[in-house]
Amino acid sequence: MKEKLFNRNFTLLLLGQVCSLIGNYTLKFALSMYVLERTGSAAIFAGLLAVATVPQVLLAPIGGLLADRLNRRNMMVALDALSGTAVFLTFLGSGGFHETGGFHVMSQEGPSLLLISILQVVLGILGAFESPTVQACVPQMQTGENLLKGNAAVSQIQAVAGLVTPFLGSLFYTAFGIRPVLAVCAACFLLTALLECFIRLSHQKRPGGQKIRQILRQDLGESMDFLLKKRPEVFRLLLLAALASFFVVGTAVVGLPFLVRNVLGLSANHYGAAESLMGGASVAGALAVGMLAGRLREKGLQSLLIAVGAVLIPAGAAFLLPLSTGVRYLILLVCFCIAQAVCSMFSILALSLIQESTPEHLTGKIMACVIALSTCAQPVGQVVYGLLFDLSAGSTWLVLLPTAAVLIALGGLSAGFLQRFAKE
Repeated sequence: MKEKLFNRNFTLLLLGQVCSLIGNYTLKFALSMYVLERTGSAAIFAGLLAVATVPQVLLAPIGGLLADRLNRRNMMVALDALSGTAVFLTFLGSGGFHETGGFHVMSQEGPSLLLISILQVVLGILGAFESPTVQACVPQMQTGENLLKGNAAVSQIQAVAGLVTPFLGSLFYTAFGIRPVLAVCAACFLLTALLECFIRLSHQKRPGGQKIRQILRQDLGESMDFLLKKRPEVFRLLLLAALASFFVVGTAVVGLPFLVRNVLGLSANHYGAAESLMGGASVAGALAVGMLAGRLREKGLQSLLIAVGAVLIPAGAAFLLPLSTGVRYLILLVCFCIAQAVCSMFSILALSLIQESTPEHLTGKIMACVIALSTCAQPVGQVVYGLLFDLSAGSTWLVLLPTAAVLIALGGLSAGFLQRFAKE
């Protein structure tokens, strides 16, 4: 009998993710607008984001270790409750009430940059613990083909939240200011914790009485033994996914705005439209995984890598041919949207294959490795591609076409390994 995808636990997890992501994305968007309004400096906000990223890289392995040692349900509840508390304390510390006409009215004073920095660091630390925990819960709730569909559902929610919340956040922030946004986001995190209280997951306690140093040495040693000796193909897939992320994220995140605004000289509205379509493409890719789960496993990850490289060829060729600005813009939109959808499919399938190949007691630590490698690869790719696009501003095809060739080569060279991995 086929297992039900949307069982009680998974439905509660998804509902919790909806609340958590709405709070998270809305908070990030509102804080960016608030900091830019107060300082007028994109560099300051970029610095605040960088400060929040550091804990995610450094503490993700410890987060994975805790996800395998402790009760995952309890961890999610505690982490979301702490996130909600941190945001609510920021709300309390950013203003108060003043009396106007005999009534107590909320002050519109916002949080200081120091308070925002502390909040970003705290949320970064909590996120480093929560991300591997949530990803480790999915294979505990789903098996077989449902695991791929379950990861696709989580990815769909993330993509839709990323698409919708900037618009809603801008409306809410413009109408009410930063303090009500903080209050609502705190409520979202706390509601997530409440929903997660009703999840029921089995937990096998591991022997206690060990010192922290012994636990770290034992668990990290066990993870390295699994990745380097027992299942080195999992480690190879981790590195391949990080390498693909380096090229794809660098090209999309840096290349698209640069090509639209600087090379083609189009307006911010054109870039905004492109970003919205890219968000829709991510949703479409996640939906496609849910519908084509069986076929995707047969075709393999190598086909998706080759497809991403192939769709970048017309994008590069558009800057070699004597085409109008409008035609080049349309070609870029089509190519980058297809690439985004295929990348979404690649990420979901790769994550599912890694989860399937990992024993339950190691899932949290291996998911932490996925997060750490991805978090490191993406900013490096952005910096490298930023330099490449600057150096080749008059000949952007020199960046796009070699990137296409590298991705196609990666797919071809890894085909045998990926086919064997998918069949195991």
